[in-house]
Amino acid sequence: MRLVDPARAFLLGWRLSTHFPEIVTRAAMRVGADVAWLLHGGGVQRLEANIRRARPEASARELRRLSREGMRNYLRYYAEAFHLPRLTPEQLDARVRPIGVETAMTEVAAGRAVVLALAHQGNWDLAGAWATMHLAPATTVAERLEPPELFDEFVKLRAAMRVRVIPLDHGSDVFRQLIRLVQAGNALIPLLADRDLTARGVEVDLLGERARVAAGPAALAIAAGTMVIPTTLRHERLHGARRRAAGSRWGMVVDFGTPVVVPTGIPRSEQVQRVTQEWVDVLSADIRKHPTHWHMLQKVFVADLDPERLRPAQPTGETR
Repeated sequence: MRLVDPARAFLLGWRLSTHFPEIVTRAAMRVGADVAWLLHGGGVQRLEANIRRARPEASARELRRLSREGMRNYLRYYAEAFHLPRLTPEQLDARVRPIGVETAMTEVAAGRAVVLALAHQGNWDLAGAWATMHLAPATTVAERLEPPELFDEFVKLRAAMRVRVIPLDHGSDVFRQLIRLVQAGNALIPLLADRDLTARGVEVDLLGERARVAAGPAALAIAAGTMVIPTTLRHERLHGARRRAAGSRWGMVVDFGTPVVVPTGIPRSEQVQRVTQEWVDVLSADIRKHPTHWHMLQKVFVADLDPERLRPAQPTGETR
């Protein structure tokens, strides 16, 4: 029997961290990452199994080194997220370095909406705060967490940065809400889509293996008549004036890839499949270059999934 609920302990730690400087929280999270890595529990083992797909030639020793760096990057996300509401606009600007953002800027400047396909990389909340400030109001979808207080804290955190969260509730009409937002224009819809939360996602090639990802970005773009921009994230070391302006030794690269245009003249299911595969190809290339910035401690590859989840294999129009 567990004496401590990890989720509630995490929530307590989050609330306590707001009373300390960010540098203290970062140090604590680094220690936590190293302890988790040394314990080599299920999450770390899954991280290593996923990283191995990106680096199949890596020795056992090299894989362990990569997973340690991956855990440090993962816990750095939380250390930063806890303190995001305290950042000034100038600090946000200094911490984020966008690449290829011109297409997204052109779209929102013309009053259109942009759908971003993201993975669990870097610090997506920092990216969302920056994008809301420089592009358009951001709206995303999030699965409910337990305990409910933890989910509420994440919603409040994102609301403080003017990022709207639509809960992914059973039976809720999330997809129609997103379509209305896209059709209204002047909106940014970043969707974390590298993991299928149900059995209704899309099967694609990821890092040379079959994997299940969410249909949301492709289905939304097709239904609303817009494009999908694959967007990858990673941390980077800061130096000199930028480090002083950021108030941190770590910043973020937000790389807006080439937009994926929806093909015409083919069935809708094939459209979803092609668009999804295109943005996943961009993700695969980025993970191969930067495997320690992909914080995937869950199963995404078909070979690892429960066969019961693989039965409905047709993509749908629902977002994840």
